[in-house]
Amino acid sequence: MGRLEGKSVIITGAGSGIGRAASLLFTKEGARLIAVDRAVGVKETVEQVKKAGGTAQAVMADAGSEKDVIAFIDKAVAAYGRLDAIWANAGISGGLVPIAEQTVEHWQEILRINLIGPFLAIKYAMPHMTRQKYGSIVCTASVAGLKSGASGHPYAASKAGVISLVQTTAYSLSGTGVRINAVCPGLIETGMTKPIFDNARQRGTDGKIGQLNPLKRAGQPHELAAMGLFLASDEASYVNGQAIPVDGGLTASMPYAGKPI
Repeated sequence: MGRLEGKSVIITGAGSGIGRAASLLFTKEGARLIAVDRAVGVKETVEQVKKAGGTAQAVMADAGSEKDVIAFIDKAVAAYGRLDAIWANAGISGGLVPIAEQTVEHWQEILRINLIGPFLAIKYAMPHMTRQKYGSIVCTASVAGLKSGASGHPYAASKAGVISLVQTTAYSLSGTGVRINAVCPGLIETGMTKPIFDNARQRGTDGKIGQLNPLKRAGQPHELAAMGLFLASDEASYVNGQAIPVDGGLTASMPYAGKPI
């Protein structure tokens, strides 16, 4: 029996990268999935899940829209009768714009997706989970939210906000039977980080990618998916209010500030 056998699960940002890897892994472990993304790639994710024998439905939606979040959570409950886990994974990077050139609109959009999105997922998943006295909420933060030097200002601030949101929400959920945790990816090869990898390969410096962490390599989406699976499952029944780096050991010393690849 899979670790999520029969569980009703939502994953946002499921159209590619970590979200797609998680969708494939969670359904392999028996989850019944609502895969959410505003990009059409979510349909391909669901096709891959079904081809592998899993159960999933695709929903094209904006994870930072209150109306859309309400709709896809209601859809999961209507389709599967309950909601056992949600992974608020959708996010955008915002690039590396000098702070003097950043605009309020730039900040607002990053915060809307990266921080308000997880807040909305929490707000509207909670009533279903607290009613059944069971549930797991996972949010994607980042090593950039733990220490400086990993990304641009608004992205780092948004991910620091996710970590604080997870920690404070854990106490708001005291006694409900619902857990909440964050995963903090390091350098993972996804669509979001593609420019980093492409630029390094063009310069012939791709051998330096990931060399600042003790494992001396970048991570892959399936390695984040595995941590998310653990946190969503009953194996993590005593793990709550944590922000867990999955970064090859990078944040053990955070040596990369000011040292671009």
